[in-house]
Amino acid sequence: MTTHSSTARKIRVGIDFGTTNSVVVIADEQGNTQPAVFNFVDSPSSETCRTLLCLWLDQDGKKRVLQDAIGLDAIEAYLDDPAESRLIMSMKTYLAQGSFRETRVFSTTMTLQNLIARFLRSLMDKAGISPAQVSATIGRPVRFAGELADDELGVKRLKESFVEAGFAEPNVVLEPEGAGWRFMQRLDAPATVLVGDFGGGTSDFSVMRFDPHGSPRTVTLGHSGVGIAGDQFDFRIIDNVIAPALGRDTTYRVMGGQPLPVPIEWYASLGRWHRLSLMRTPQTLRNIEDVAKTASDPQKLRNLLRLIEDQEGHNLYRAIGQAKTDLSRQDSTVLRFTHKDLKIEQPITRADFENWIRPDLDKLAAAIDDALERTGLGTKGIDRVFLTGGTSFVPAVRQLFIDRFGADRVDSGSEFVSVAEGLALIEVENSATA
Repeated sequence: MTTHSSTARKIRVGIDFGTTNSVVVIADEQGNTQPAVFNFVDSPSSETCRTLLCLWLDQDGKKRVLQDAIGLDAIEAYLDDPAESRLIMSMKTYLAQGSFRETRVFSTTMTLQNLIARFLRSLMDKAGISPAQVSATIGRPVRFAGELADDELGVKRLKESFVEAGFAEPNVVLEPEGAGWRFMQRLDAPATVLVGDFGGGTSDFSVMRFDPHGSPRTVTLGHSGVGIAGDQFDFRIIDNVIAPALGRDTTYRVMGGQPLPVPIEWYASLGRWHRLSLMRTPQTLRNIEDVAKTASDPQKLRNLLRLIEDQEGHNLYRAIGQAKTDLSRQDSTVLRFTHKDLKIEQPITRADFENWIRPDLDKLAAAIDDALERTGLGTKGIDRVFLTGGTSFVPAVRQLFIDRFGADRVDSGSEFVSVAEGLALIEVENSATA
């Protein structure tokens, strides 16, 4: 165990390594917290960093050296030369997948831990902190993403990634517990709290007993999780608005035969904008053009072709994200996206969106109920509910909790940094008692 004297020289941090965004929060010995600020080229500074890693080779004399960029800089680097770069995203979703062991990046074989460690080193460099100077508490989901997720493997790989990045052995804590510690700062009396943490890839729920003046101050009573969150909600908009506008429901003919559906795999790639960029190969572009020649709506397929050729996937996803944000604030919006002959101006009501995400809401509801059943407390045994993460802004998600606990018991705040803030506070607590 690390002694107090050795950790006194360390910078205490909480790190929320997320599927979509990552956050680093620094804490002093008094428990004051400050999020690290990340600066990107041609972009405003931010307390969050997109969990993206772009790799490419640069010529250095006679050698070709592997270079990297992260966050918004990774997007710019990739769009500058997608054919000669590799964009890695959603790394966290593969942590518990035993089938993912390694991948080839140019001529180098890299494990998942290698990739995450490279991202983490660059993340800390942007934060102006050396991993060797840090005593860190890091978060993990209750349930890792994936149908056959091995949670034990996920934790093992997560810790190995941080160690490879240069951190001393990190303390690993459930992400909703981190959020709960952040919420505990508002309490002046003991309370039983249900914490809902909504990330990009997973949603996690923990029932915790907090006693601000007790020892221990926190006790976890039960938890549950599900591999559904913000990315899945984005896909529902793509599936219902974008894919039809780009020809998913059209048919084509081969040598005058019966109408055939267009290849569905083209539209599966719409789920991630970087996959859309990977379709920018001569063979795929020729295939789309050939199908368009006999398609029932050739212009829609040619719009898909131009979208891929001109690498407009990122701009399309920004429009989708804006529509989702609008629907969290108002009853309707118009999803607007224009590129050459493609012009999408699709009105979407909040009722439409909530109907599309209904299967996902049902799974979230089941996970909430599971967390309560594990504690044996029932809804009356919960004093407060604390929600964090971007998806907690979605009214239908918040309503799941209001229906069970009443609006007066449901609270939220610091939606994007609260997990890392709580992890930093846990790090301070552990250092003081070590």
